[in-house]
Amino acid sequence: MNLDAFGIGDTYTTQSYTVTEADIMEFAQMYDPQYMHIDKNKAADTRFKGIIASGIHTLALTFKLWVEEGKYGSEVIAGTEMNNVKFMKPVYPDDRLYVIVEVIDKTHMKETTGRLTVALNTYNQNEQKVFAGEVTALMHR
Repeated sequence: MNLDAFGIGDTYTTQSYTVTEADIMEFAQMYDPQYMHIDKNKAADTRFKGIIASGIHTLALTFKLWVEEGKYGSEVIAGTEMNNVKFMKPVYPDDRLYVIVEVIDKTHMKETTGRLTVALNTYNQNEQKVFAGEVTALMHR
């Protein structure tokens, strides 16, 4: 879809993704090797009572689910900003995540391009919001 096909208030619900313990530990080893993501024994003694996903991992999964919906397609040029990023609840192994996406802003910049801002709200299988954030992309009109 090009920029002009989106309307303010349009909403989309993504497919779901089940996060595995292996996913969490592999991502954390590469990008966020803190004990609560990679050390089962130490994580068991925390307020979380076990391994949790890195917030950055949750953000990446959120964006993956949105992109896989195929709404951007080849019309997206590049991401330009992220705002109001919030990690609201921990993501545990075997959590099933999905995202509700809402178009919150659309700006025409030039005759052929503009910016689209979407609010991304990620939920687990218990309908608990685990992540919220806004992403803006430069797109073809």
